[in-house]
Amino acid sequence: MALVYGVEKKTVPAYMKYAMGGTSGMLATCLVQPMDLLKTRMQISGTLGAREYRSSFEVLSKVFKNEGVLSLYNGLSAGLMKQATYTTARMGVYQMELDWYRMNYENDPSLVASMTMGIVAGAFGAMFGNPAEVALVRMMSDNRLMPEDRRNYKNVGDAFVKIVKDEGVVALWRGCLPTVGRAMVVNMVQLASYSLMKNHLRGYIDEGIPLHLSAAMMSGLLSSLASMPLDLAKTRIQQMRMIEGKPEYSGAIDVLKKVVKNEGAFAMWKGFTPYLIRMGPHTILSFVFLEQMNKAYNKHVLGDSQSDSSEP
Repeated sequence: MALVYGVEKKTVPAYMKYAMGGTSGMLATCLVQPMDLLKTRMQISGTLGAREYRSSFEVLSKVFKNEGVLSLYNGLSAGLMKQATYTTARMGVYQMELDWYRMNYENDPSLVASMTMGIVAGAFGAMFGNPAEVALVRMMSDNRLMPEDRRNYKNVGDAFVKIVKDEGVVALWRGCLPTVGRAMVVNMVQLASYSLMKNHLRGYIDEGIPLHLSAAMMSGLLSSLASMPLDLAKTRIQQMRMIEGKPEYSGAIDVLKKVVKNEGAFAMWKGFTPYLIRMGPHTILSFVFLEQMNKAYNKHVLGDSQSDSSEP
């Protein structure tokens, strides 16, 4: 924060905002990766012509039985790369937007301003993170395919090389439009609701981890409900194959139309339980880690012991 009601303060450098944003996302991903795998498997259930899973528990039991416990972390390298690109960009951009707003208006942003800043931050993050997102979805869904159909990526670097070699550079941005759309919705709701809930709850809860947890829990629930259909469309597009020389889907709208027609309207929220279980803790952990890193930087580097956090 550059100014506090006209009083100049030391600020966290821009590069540290990006670094702490990405690091917070990577730490959270290490803990919630299994939920992301369950969510992805649920979302692509039915794309092979039959309904593979009836519930998240069935996914979990089949993964344990057929693939082993460690397979819950399939795609972890891609998940970490996604956070290093997507979360680094979105958190860094959003915090810089907040600092700019407070420096120019000397006040907390309004609801409309917070939502607008979240949309911009989400779009930037999604464009940077899309290649890792493509690799992540494919790596998490690979074991469900027949051996001859598997891509067998060793890690995210191997995935990038093989995708570029076999499909071209553009394939790294397959599904970019629904990815950007989902990210804009997620960030519009997640970042804006977190800031607003945190400001509102300050009247009831003292600054600290309980406040951050409470605001992040509400933010995770709201963003999960709003973004799930676009997340499903993104997942289906990124792992689709060519059928008789033509792509399985022409775009996000085509995915959602086919899902509603063939699987029912509620299928747009298929995998919601693991999605919420994944996004909720990921949102909470990301914000808590970020708050604590900001607090530590302000205290130990800037020497600002009065500042509890640099609010995201």
